Amino acid sequence: MKTITIAETSNPVEGIAAKPAAAGRVGTLQVRAAVLTDAANIYALIADYASKGTLLPRSLAEVCENVRDFVVVEQHNAGGAEFLGCGALHLYGPHLAEIRSIAVWPASKGLGAGRLLMDGLFAEAERHSVHCICLFTRIPEFFGRLGFTVADKQDLPDKLLKDCLRCPKLECCDETTMIRGPLPGFAILDADEPDAHKLVRITG
Repeated sequence: MKTITIAETSNPVEGIAAKPAAAGRVGTLQVRAAVLTDAANIYALIADYASKGTLLPRSLAEVCENVRDFVVVEQHNAGGAEFLGCGALHLYGPHLAEIRSIAVWPASKGLGAGRLLMDGLFAEAERHSVHCICLFTRIPEFFGRLGFTVADKQDLPDKLLKDCLRCPKLECCDETTMIRGPLPGFAILDADEPDAHKLVRITG
């Protein structure tokens, strides 16, 4: 296993090591920061999961606009690089970031791509000196093994004000709120949304 450096690839996530593919698969898995030419692959993968109700849908325009939030994982071999999956880190501020849209093509599961994506997103959070990472998931067991603990979404007012108030599943959410790191003691988004006072509890 060797560490990826800037000299070896155009835009790696620093500090993440390349990993050999699983037995029976030729090549090396590598995580890197996404660029605009990745947008079509990211959009197609998210759309596939969104059609099953697993991820929130995102338009191609939205993916392009936010492509700098994403990292991608690829399998490199003699024939080139194959896109396996993606994940995004949305920054609210140094107090909070959210992991979003993390997905791996079903045929590529079991290779370690999901864990490598998470390592890449953790590295990005560390690079930005983020204190707390949150996510919303239907598979809390996986993220629990990565240091996440269950939390109350009302303790994340930035997330509530940005997304939850507009979510069609607001009253019947089936996702578990999880955090890694200390809960934020403040929020930076405006709480003047209609009925926001019913949802948001700003701590600290």
